[in-house]
Amino acid sequence: MERQHPGEPARIPSDSILLEGTLTVPQGAKGIVLFAHGSGSSRLSPRNTYVAKALHKAGIGTLLFDLLTEDEAADRENVFDIDFLGHRLVDATRWLRSQAKFAKYPIGYFGASTGAAAALAAAARDSSIRAVVSRGGRPDLAMKCLHRVKAPTLLIVGGDDSPVIEMNEEAFEQLRCEKSMMIVPGATHLFEEPGTLEEVVRLARDWFAKYLTGDAAEEAAPSDCPDEDEDLVFADRVEAGRKLATRLLKYKDQQPVVLGVPRGGVPVAFEVARALNAPLDVIIARKLGAPGEPELGVGAVVDGDHPETILNREVVSALRVSRAYLEREIHNQLKEIERRNLLYRAGRARIELKDRTVIVVDDGIATGGSIRAALRGIRHQAPKKVVLAVPVGPADTIASLRDEVDEIVCLSTPPRFFGIGEFYRDFHQLADGEVIRLLELARPERASAQAQH
Repeated sequence: MERQHPGEPARIPSDSILLEGTLTVPQGAKGIVLFAHGSGSSRLSPRNTYVAKALHKAGIGTLLFDLLTEDEAADRENVFDIDFLGHRLVDATRWLRSQAKFAKYPIGYFGASTGAAAALAAAARDSSIRAVVSRGGRPDLAMKCLHRVKAPTLLIVGGDDSPVIEMNEEAFEQLRCEKSMMIVPGATHLFEEPGTLEEVVRLARDWFAKYLTGDAAEEAAPSDCPDEDEDLVFADRVEAGRKLATRLLKYKDQQPVVLGVPRGGVPVAFEVARALNAPLDVIIARKLGAPGEPELGVGAVVDGDHPETILNREVVSALRVSRAYLEREIHNQLKEIERRNLLYRAGRARIELKDRTVIVVDDGIATGGSIRAALRGIRHQAPKKVVLAVPVGPADTIASLRDEVDEIVCLSTPPRFFGIGEFYRDFHQLADGEVIRLLELARPERASAQAQH
């Protein structure tokens, strides 16, 4: 009779919520593998469960958990937000290490689809991760951080999954760690064909046996501390906003207007506005997603009396995006902008920007597409001066935006940059309610009332 390995429920704190999971650690286990599921999946993924059971038989523990709550997963932006998913995996890893009876175990990651990118993003931040396995993954979505991954990494791809093979080959070239790429003949993306998932199990089990629990792991075991440059990491958006505000105090006497980019930029902007005794409003820009690849931006659109659209002509041309598609996507994103305007402002008019010094604040910049659209939209309103203020961003992106503004204030331009969340210990996904609460607190009558207490 096959031996069963009962799991125990796990509730993993991350940001302001608890993530549901199942932790299974067989007696005598030599390591634990955390599973990062793909888009549209959950901790109950039958394929990941199948692999996990095989690892149990090999004496390896597993933690299967939901990277997103149901409400979060309903927002497709979250599903493809690799920074955010990687942040959740890091939080789960820290939680596991905080459990006294599991703290000693070496840890590995198993990721599928977008979960593979999250696993690599998390491993890039934590040099103590012993091994990573990707099943039908999208490691290309973590391209900017692959050179920082130190854990031995195995990429498993289906032989009949041609587009994903190409994406994995590109990612494989960027990895600087011990690595291997295995193609399973006759398998498509989900490894549904007879015998293909069994081959995934064999490859993953052998990789973890070698690098997670075996001699190779002992020879190259790194320290149990995340490989982070503490000088570049903010505790949260509040701390980032306060540090940013100290660089903007020279504008206090100019009666500036502070505009936060929802959602993540608003807590940063709130601290800046409070320090400068300035009114706070929002500027809403939305990415235009590519056909079938919503995480890939072909441009951006920004709100205002005259909405501004910025297109990445190279991407539009390369993907042969039709004019009809662009018009539909612009229309859809403008509808979402209008929804957020009504929600955030609750009927209040936009703050007049004409002849004012305008400070645009976000929690960081990656590619700069959306913020560029926002800045051009602001220019249409004839401000006296436009200042872009962010805690962190890659140097090349910051440089590319200098022609759009009168001044840029950026606290850090690290040479290695794969995502904004890398530079925050707490980078939780904000809800609309948090944005509304901060905008309400920043209203002049509320701000003055608070000051009197």
